[in-house]
Amino acid sequence: MPYRRILETLLARVAGARTALLLDVWGEIVVGAGDLGERQRLIGAYHGISLGMASRTAGRFGAGDVRSLVWRHDGGSVVLMTLKDGYYLVLSLDRRGLPAVAARHCQDARARLDEEL
Repeated sequence: MPYRRILETLLARVAGARTALLLDVWGEIVVGAGDLGERQRLIGAYHGISLGMASRTAGRFGAGDVRSLVWRHDGGSVVLMTLKDGYYLVLSLDRRGLPAVAARHCQDARARLDEEL
């Protein structure tokens, strides 16, 4: 399965990246790379809930599809990218990570993951 290799490449390319997760439509981890502790797993599932809320809100207002979300917090940032068939990618960054740089690399990973799904 090439998913882990794609996630590991993403981690290697983004300074400050902690964890990369591929999750399914139910928020279950399909595969992960990096720090796979319980906290990181919960972050992935929690952000999936946020994605669902943002997508429903965008749909209600005719704003189009939600393709990415970025959160900043005291300890760093989280970048989420939607994938086909309800899957999504979550990249967790420490304080050194630059969300804009991470988002660009996540777009590359999205294209590769979508090809494999």
